[in-house]
Amino acid sequence: MAKNTRDGDVEFVRALAELLRSNDLSELEVTRDYGEDDSINVRVARQTAQVVQTVAAPAPAPTAAPAAPAPPAADPGPGAASDDPAQHPGAVTSPMVGTCYLQPEPGAPSFVSVGDTVSEGQTVIIIEAMKTMNQIPAPKSGKVSRILVEDGTPVEFGAPLMIID
Repeated sequence: MAKNTRDGDVEFVRALAELLRSNDLSELEVTRDYGEDDSINVRVARQTAQVVQTVAAPAPAPTAAPAAPAPPAADPGPGAASDDPAQHPGAVTSPMVGTCYLQPEPGAPSFVSVGDTVSEGQTVIIIEAMKTMNQIPAPKSGKVSRILVEDGTPVEFGAPLMIID
């Protein structure tokens, strides 16, 4: 469709963008066939910022008897940045909305298990989006310390999938 333009295609793309916005979707992909060897493929996507809100717990009411001193907080260690796995420096996050699979096909062994050593670029999970299987590579080499999703579960953009230390 390089030189064959249609006036309605611009309106079609605008309508898809409005549909994306009004239904709070992050991605939409459509193929429109006009006839033999004539079609348009449109993918409309947006990235949404994740908002993390911290709420302070209310202070406890004073009591008549003094409370025992709290034990010192345990040191989380060098790898733990916070309780949120998405903030962990070794977090592998989902680059898209879809369904995650831990193995290449039903009944096959998982790509990785907790304790496995992976190399950068190695496929660790597949995310199915729009009937397309997208291989998710390890962003760095290391040891898989946690797998945060189950096979066949839906994931959102930016959701933590696993931790590689």
